[in-house]
Amino acid sequence: MAHKHGHARERIQFANAEDKQEFSKFPTKAGRRSLSRSISQSSTDSYSSAASYTDSSDDETSPRDKAQVNSHGSTDFCVKNIKQAEFGRREIEIAEQDMSALISLRKRAQGEKPLAGAKIVGCTHITAQTAVLIETLVALGAQCRWTACNIYSTQNEVAAALAEIGVAVFAWKGESEDDFWWCIDRCVNTEGWQANMILDDGGDLTHWVYKKYPSVFKKVRGIVEESVTGVHRLYQLSKAGKLCVPAMNVNDSVTKQKFDNLYCCRESILDGLKRTTDIMFGGKQVVVCGYGEVGKGCCTALKALGAIVCITEIDPICALQACMDGFRVVKLSEVIRQMDVVITCTGNKNVVSREQLDRMKNGCIVCNMGHSNTEIDVASLRSPELTWERVRSQVDHIIWPDGKRVVLLAEGRLLNLSCSTVPTFVLSITATTQALALIELYNAPEGRYKQDVYLLPKKMDEYVASLHLPNFDAHLTELSDEQAKYMGLNKNGPFKPNYYRY
Repeated sequence: MAHKHGHARERIQFANAEDKQEFSKFPTKAGRRSLSRSISQSSTDSYSSAASYTDSSDDETSPRDKAQVNSHGSTDFCVKNIKQAEFGRREIEIAEQDMSALISLRKRAQGEKPLAGAKIVGCTHITAQTAVLIETLVALGAQCRWTACNIYSTQNEVAAALAEIGVAVFAWKGESEDDFWWCIDRCVNTEGWQANMILDDGGDLTHWVYKKYPSVFKKVRGIVEESVTGVHRLYQLSKAGKLCVPAMNVNDSVTKQKFDNLYCCRESILDGLKRTTDIMFGGKQVVVCGYGEVGKGCCTALKALGAIVCITEIDPICALQACMDGFRVVKLSEVIRQMDVVITCTGNKNVVSREQLDRMKNGCIVCNMGHSNTEIDVASLRSPELTWERVRSQVDHIIWPDGKRVVLLAEGRLLNLSCSTVPTFVLSITATTQALALIELYNAPEGRYKQDVYLLPKKMDEYVASLHLPNFDAHLTELSDEQAKYMGLNKNGPFKPNYYRY
């Protein structure tokens, strides 16, 4: 049969029973425990994270049990396989091509090293693109210790490449919940090294430091947080008077909002769904829960391919925008029976409940584009009467007693990072914003930032955008002195008042 050869494998419907054995099924409790660890060994692995060179015969020893050393004799890291560093280096070099803004930031600031003395502990997705950010921070003088904010999104070979150049990385693809917190702990709690800056995505690192090592905050000059979820947690801390250092919310900086949440999701939603399910979108009934920037991006793309899209929303302003863009605004419980695809992007929890999952039709695809994995009530699906069947990497069929199947992608975690790739250019914008926020907080004079959550100054936002314009050969028009005076502006910006909505 053809399925010994390369990628023909995923496409072939397995005819005989032995072939099916290859895809583990998870009907039993014991099987379920290993669910998060056993990212399917099928060849789909090689296309789930762009170009993961993870050999399919990879041994199942946990990286925590392996002693590894990089070529400089350091053992201060924990990755899947340090020998993959060379592959990872190539991935990083490819990513650099599309991240020219960070490279030019390196060139401009290399002399003055604005992060000299900074000890940054970071918790983000570990991909070739974040590696370019980490290496930029190192080039600007910082020491970094890094861990992953998502158990599935790490590119093993990239983590190896970072460990090879001496960054203390603790991450691998397919960590268990326990591994996840162990990695964060190893980053923060280390002899003779104390962080003075935190870069977080999702707030888990900040949460862990608060819970376990509150004394670390005596030294920390600031936290930079890049996700809706993490920012929400910071505002809650601030409200309760528990935030003891300044924090920079880069999620709501204009460039990050528009690019990461709108333009990026517009492309990656289709990518993630196609790679996992090969679905044809024309004529499909799709419901998108939430019409914020992510929801808007998803809807634009789905509509363009001929899907029939409706949305759910709690906010009357977003709902009105959806109506004006030509989408029906509905309640999920009213339409759930007719839907072919359900996509969540609210940042909230239990948006799709067990009761709604019970009412879905056979073959309905359910996935999440929000940050946290709480939007779909996945825990309620791990019950004895339902059978889990792993069909390929990141795709589970959940089978009801009557034979109905619901297709769950990435176990309800972030679809575009677990099942596809995010365009490098978009990540370049986010990463440049993070780098500037770190520089700003680290170098800010005493008293400029109090113990509160701040937005990135608009001047910096404009600087991030201007660093990316050369990619498009775009030329800005300059104001004349007379025009600047007439508008009451500085010729070099900022060009808009703080309340301006782009």
